[in-house]
Amino acid sequence: MSHRLAAPAFALLFVLAACRKAGPDKYEYGEVTRGDITNTVSSTGTTEPVGKVEIGTQVSGSVERVLADFNDMVEQGQLLAVLDTAPLAAALRDAEAGLARAEAQQAQAASEQKRKQELFDLGLISESELETAVTGAASARASLLSAEAAVERAGTNLGYAFIRSPIAGMILDRSIEPGQTVAASFSTPTLFVVVEDLAKMRILALVDESDIGQVDSGIPVKFTVQAYPDREFAGTVTQVRLQPQTTSNVVNYTVVVEAENDDGVLLPGMTATVDFYVEQRQGVLLVPSTALSLKPTEEMVEQLRKSRAGRQPDSAGPRPRPDSASAANTASPDAGADVGRLWCLDEQGRLYVVPVRVGATDGRNTEVTPVRGGLKEGMKVVTRASGTPAEDHGPRRGGFGGGVFGR
Repeated sequence: MSHRLAAPAFALLFVLAACRKAGPDKYEYGEVTRGDITNTVSSTGTTEPVGKVEIGTQVSGSVERVLADFNDMVEQGQLLAVLDTAPLAAALRDAEAGLARAEAQQAQAASEQKRKQELFDLGLISESELETAVTGAASARASLLSAEAAVERAGTNLGYAFIRSPIAGMILDRSIEPGQTVAASFSTPTLFVVVEDLAKMRILALVDESDIGQVDSGIPVKFTVQAYPDREFAGTVTQVRLQPQTTSNVVNYTVVVEAENDDGVLLPGMTATVDFYVEQRQGVLLVPSTALSLKPTEEMVEQLRKSRAGRQPDSAGPRPRPDSASAANTASPDAGADVGRLWCLDEQGRLYVVPVRVGATDGRNTEVTPVRGGLKEGMKVVTRASGTPAEDHGPRRGGFGGGVFGR
């Protein structure tokens, strides 16, 4: 009976010993390194060509001929399509007939005015009769001008039946077929879309309002497309449009990115995953971001208090027992929004705190600058203490206030 109780008792003592061994005085460490760091803002957008022109028609009619197809290369002024010219040519002939009639009427009115002027000079007619002739001649001249404008308008409309490319480029889209009727009564229909050069592409990316303050013209961009997931493309921000777009209570702003496409692999309409390189640092001190977000345990604060008491003479009277907040304030009395704390161990294994200025972060590592020195490459910093609730401090986009701790 006693032997059956001895085994469970021994197992319990083993578990308690293991728990004491993994107590709060056991830490996980990271190392202070020196290197480069980049803070990015991520977004998505759609590729489209630069220099895109939509070609329409200003006259209505049926399509008689289509002379260009998808992906055709065209020159400036090249004929793309022809509408039915019969009604437009008839309108031109009617306008020309009206012009001939107006010319005849104007000549007759001018002759009548001249004859009445001669009779008036001889005193054979009254002044009112002369004024009537003068008015008739002026009206005839106005009718002639109107007829000339009608001929010009009819000729222009006839020219609109011949659809030509305004630029040299490639036919990206064609939306008409022979025999189709197009109506330009209320809005100009789009017949063709011509792109000037596919060697240059642009991306219209939507950036959240919380990140748009970090994005500005001229910053570099890296992006990928689903067709080439292992290839990274480069671009540059050329414009940040101020007109907001609100979708489901989320405010976004359109950012225009231009990129080279010399090999033509980027096609219009591709979905691009874009990273804006809003902050880049080279050769700076870096620490794991978890070291800055470490929440000290009561045991750590107590060790810090004892460590300081061992280095400084005690003043008269009892000293208050600091909590985590007071210890943090003591560690960095001039702490501001961009100041953090690093917990380190000295050569004697005692805890001490180094206040640092926090800079750029990529989520995993963070740039730090010591406020009063005491930090150098190769030092070990506490990233986690057992007994503290574990938190996910892995890399995350926009962590620590979008790239700056506590900002």
